[in-house]
Amino acid sequence: MTDPETADRQRRLTDLYLAFNRRDLPALLAALAADVRWPNGWEGGTVRGHDEVRAYWTRQWAQIEPTVVPTAFRAGSDGRVAVTVKQVVRDKAGATLVDQTVTHVYRFVDGLVAEMEIVG
Repeated sequence: MTDPETADRQRRLTDLYLAFNRRDLPALLAALAADVRWPNGWEGGTVRGHDEVRAYWTRQWAQIEPTVVPTAFRAGSDGRVAVTVKQVVRDKAGATLVDQTVTHVYRFVDGLVAEMEIVG
């Protein structure tokens, strides 16, 4: 059985992926802490805060069409949540560039995503 906090985080993350796939920036940013630390999986490095995350996703979506679907959630003893995702990236013409399974690990602060890490 899942504890209420873990269930809430899983729901929040499911909603986050749905918003990402819809390209819904307001919903995405509302789920992130103001000083969020987010990996720039496309260009490399890390972005911080809403303005940098917004600029990163805007650049990314202008060039490619990523879709990320969670397939499993695992709560860590440290409060972080690991999410196994199916990631498909297409170019603007629809050709598949990437089709892989990776793991995203999230850290929460006050109910918001404070950090995301891509671990493989």
